[in-house]
Amino acid sequence: MKLHQDSSGALNTVTGYGADYVEINLVRHSGSILVLPDAPVIAWPVSSFEQLSAEHFAMLIDAAPEVVVFGSGERLRFPHPRLTAALTAKRIGVETMDFKAACRTYNILMAEGRKVAAALLIEA
Repeated sequence: MKLHQDSSGALNTVTGYGADYVEINLVRHSGSILVLPDAPVIAWPVSSFEQLSAEHFAMLIDAAPEVVVFGSGERLRFPHPRLTAALTAKRIGVETMDFKAACRTYNILMAEGRKVAAALLIEA
């Protein structure tokens, strides 16, 4: 699916996605990534839901978002609470949804000026 980019600023916006990729500001990524509105896109070193660890989610702590939108892949799967406990301890919310819904939700929250992060799992 292609999305239209709002050219109102230099924020990271999801401009397209498919089963095995996501585009951020028209740049295609074929692996899992972490996205924040105003920071470089970060490769997220996880290629399957079963590989997820607490360390993967802890990579977002320093960015201190209000909420993390976790795109769990093609289908909705919830990570065990121990994996997101470090975020919860810092009062960072975690919302889980399938990959496509996470892309759309990130764009909406980012456009509202919220301090949001997207953890987008693209399985190999």
